[in-house]
Amino acid sequence: MKKMLVLMVVAALVAGSAFVALADNGPAEISLSAKMGNIAFTHEKHQGIEADCTVCHHNGVEEPNCHSCHGGNADAPAAKKVFHKLCKDCHKEAGGNAPVKCKGCHVK
Repeated sequence: MKKMLVLMVVAALVAGSAFVALADNGPAEISLSAKMGNIAFTHEKHQGIEADCTVCHHNGVEEPNCHSCHGGNADAPAAKKVFHKLCKDCHKEAGGNAPVKCKGCHVK
């Protein structure tokens, strides 16, 4: 009986921590505004492809947004330059249906 109780507590803790980890992954979709047209970024889909958040969130996911540095700090490269390099390079590497042309991401 005691072993069963311990097993149930451990299972509940594991399930609870997995739920917290899943619940804390940010929004499923993010809208990025740009002059060429807004970008509907499927955050959830990209998380399924790249498990390491630091690939995109190099200063951590707690950062308010990319533009707080990229566009707000003269020492950081402009957001447009960073996004295009990061996204397009990854999309080229992925091949398939990953868009690399302007209208593939930008929708007016």
